[in-house]
Amino acid sequence: MLHVFGKNPAIESQRRFAGLTNYQNGRFQNLGGVKFSVGEAPMGKMLLDFLRKPRTVTPSRPLPTVQTDLRHPATELPTIIWFGHSSYLIQARGLNILVDPVFSGAASPVSFAVKSYAGADAYTVADMPPIDVLVLTHDHYDHLDYATVAPLRGKVKHVVTPLGVSGHLRAWGYAPEQLTELNWHETTEPVPGVQLTATPAQHMSGRSLKPQCTLWASYVLQLNEYRLFLGGDSGYGPHFRAIGEQYGPFDVALLENGQYNPSWHAIHCLPEETAQAAQDLGARLLLPVHWAKFTLAYHPWNEPIQLVLKASDAIGLPVTVPRIGESYTLGTPPKRDAWWAFD
Repeated sequence: MLHVFGKNPAIESQRRFAGLTNYQNGRFQNLGGVKFSVGEAPMGKMLLDFLRKPRTVTPSRPLPTVQTDLRHPATELPTIIWFGHSSYLIQARGLNILVDPVFSGAASPVSFAVKSYAGADAYTVADMPPIDVLVLTHDHYDHLDYATVAPLRGKVKHVVTPLGVSGHLRAWGYAPEQLTELNWHETTEPVPGVQLTATPAQHMSGRSLKPQCTLWASYVLQLNEYRLFLGGDSGYGPHFRAIGEQYGPFDVALLENGQYNPSWHAIHCLPEETAQAAQDLGARLLLPVHWAKFTLAYHPWNEPIQLVLKASDAIGLPVTVPRIGESYTLGTPPKRDAWWAFD
C-alpha cells in the first residue's frame, strides 16, 4: 500500500527549495498569501452537503464515449483527446503529450473509493501510444495515479512535473534522466518541438498527512506556432490575467470546471470563474475538464458544463465539449452536441 502514496521530496531537495520565494517554513505557498487546508473546510457544512446531495451527483446511465485509434492520428495538426476529468492526450506532428492520466477507475489510494462513472473508464494504459512527454500538474490522486503511471513507465520518454513531484516517480521506478522538475516560470524543451513553461496555479498538494511538500502548477505548452494553456487545478485569481499578459494569447485553454464547493472555493473555480479565467488568459477557445468522471463534490454531475456554457456564451467565448475519447483538432468548429443532457 505504501507504494501508492509515493515519496515526498528528499532532504536535499527540501534544502534546495528553501531559497525559493514560493516556499516558506517547509511548504510551498500560493501567490498573494492564499491558503487552504482540508482542516479549514467547515465539517458541519460538508456533512450537510453529503446528506443533501442530489441523486444526480452521478449519471443515471453510462457516459457516451468514442473509441479513437490513438496510434494513428488522422492529422498532423494539434489534436486533443479527453479521457474524462483532467486526463487528456495532445497529438501533433507525430508527438504524443499525455497530461494527468488516471485510468485505474478510481481517484483514491484505495480502488473501492471515488470510482469512475460507467463509460468514463473506456481507456486504459494499453490504449496509449508511445508517450513523448508525460505532464503532471500536481500530486493529488485524481491527477497522479500510481496504478496508471507505474505501468506507463515503459512507454514514456520524458516526464515534466512541478518541484518535488518527481520524487513519487523515482519511487515508482522512473529513471532520473526521464524526469524534469520545474518551478513557476521555468521552461524546458523535453523533446524537440515541445516547449513547456510551468506557471502559477492557486491550489495545494499532498498524498500524505504532510501537505504542500510538492508544488502545483499550470503550464504553457508551445507546439511550434500553437500555444496551449494546461490549467491543472486552480481557484480563480489575478494569476490568470498575469499569465495571459506574459504568455498569451492561447489557441485553447484546458481549464478545470467541476467538483467545486464554497468550502474549497479558494482552490477550485466555479463554472462562471472558469469562463472568466479563459477570457483573462486571452484564450480563443475553452475546453472544460475536471468533470464527467469522478464525484468529488455534490453538485449534479452535468451542472458544471451547463453553467460554463451559459457563462461563456454570455461573453462570446467559444467552447468545445467533445465526448470522452473523441478527438478535437485545433482550428475546426467547436463540438457542442449536448451529449451530457441527461440526469
